[in-house]
Amino acid sequence: MLVIGEKISIIAKKVREAMMKRDPNPIQELADEQWKAGAHYIDVNTGPAEEKGEELMTWMVTSIQEKVSLPLCLDTTNPKALEAGLKAHNNQWGRALINSTSNEPERYVMLELAAKYKCQVIGLTLGKGGLPADAEERCAIAAEIMARADEYGLPLEDIYLDPLILQVCTMQDQAIHSLKAIKMFQELNDPPMKTVVGLSNISNGVPKQMRNLIDRVYLTLLMYEGLTAAIMNPLDKELMDTLKTVEVFLGKTLYAHSYLEM
Repeated sequence: MLVIGEKISIIAKKVREAMMKRDPNPIQELADEQWKAGAHYIDVNTGPAEEKGEELMTWMVTSIQEKVSLPLCLDTTNPKALEAGLKAHNNQWGRALINSTSNEPERYVMLELAAKYKCQVIGLTLGKGGLPADAEERCAIAAEIMARADEYGLPLEDIYLDPLILQVCTMQDQAIHSLKAIKMFQELNDPPMKTVVGLSNISNGVPKQMRNLIDRVYLTLLMYEGLTAAIMNPLDKELMDTLKTVEVFLGKTLYAHSYLEM
């Protein structure tokens, strides 16, 4: 399963301060730690990036790829900043991933950029009417995103559908709907559509000592339903060990006594 490292986010004080000071060291260290822990992509979350967003994203992309030989998941709602990041991205390590488009009109431009730069994109199943009520509504939104992507000339294999994970402590009933959606998304196309989640969303708001357990169990359920990728914390060794163990049970990895070291 594809692991997208989540630790470089403007929400984190350490990262936010490094962005403001244009100090690459803390950001490069986080990227390197996630790479060594098994991440396949590094998420680069600059938020809205309204002030000097283009320059910031360019600096972030360049700084990170100077340190790690990985493709990046560019996470911003600012289309100009996103395009600047796509221009700076070194595709030698793999194609960039846009995080994200949705079925909201203001997000259509992300599909246009994905097609223009021949990169991949996350399709968040969020529509004009707000949060989807169930798995069926998530699938209906996903189908609309797929149709719009086709209009822009973006291959469906370049889309990762996201069922929109919501915190279990306040919206418990949504956890099962997102699980069902992962399975249903795959049935929307042949070959099956790729899927992705923001895993830590499920445990937002719960006591700190419970977060790791909730993340691990929910990841197991998601993988059983066929999850392709997760934006998650690769520095959580127990979480990564869970992922590796589930891959053994699902036949994705050949068992060896050393499988946790792979």
